[in-house]
Amino acid sequence: MPTGVALRDVREQLFAAAERVLLRDGPSALTSRAVTAEAGVAKGVLHKHFADFDSFLAELVRERAARIAHLEAALRDSAGTGSVAGHLADALTDLFGPVELSIVGLLTFRDGLRARLRQTWPTGIPVLTEAAAAFASYLAAERDRGRLVPGADVDTLALTLVGTGHLLFSGRDGTPPEAAAVRGYVSSVLGGVVREA
Repeated sequence: MPTGVALRDVREQLFAAAERVLLRDGPSALTSRAVTAEAGVAKGVLHKHFADFDSFLAELVRERAARIAHLEAALRDSAGTGSVAGHLADALTDLFGPVELSIVGLLTFRDGLRARLRQTWPTGIPVLTEAAAAFASYLAAERDRGRLVPGADVDTLALTLVGTGHLLFSGRDGTPPEAAAVRGYVSSVLGGVVREA
């Protein structure tokens, strides 16, 4: 990088490079050198903006987890309309895109990163924890509208949907399951709790 040339949105540039490396080569290949080479910047650029590589990765995970707020808002806005199973199936497909699946893999692979993130997430796995909360919030809104049976345990349903949804989408070499399969899975998890027409 020539001296005097300013980098624009360097954090976003580094995050995007990290995601490309993660998708292409997996968590074991994700190093500061690989990220800066992918971004086309000097290695010192990453360390100028982050204390160390685990700090960088922790911010990458936090940034991805924060995107779940948009998923939650979309789900809550859809409450009372359409199909509960359809909304949840669409949300699972959005949730478990290739980057999010790779982030969960990264968390499994890097002990230091998990330890660092415990300051923000004392329990659970980032991204998955936020998704379960978003699903529970949506299901509670549907229950409040009478579209789920009154005693529906929305927290357990949400954890089941996210946990087994992760298994459904994982290990597929970038090819998500068919939409009908995801919808069938969601319908079977919801069982007899849905009271929509």
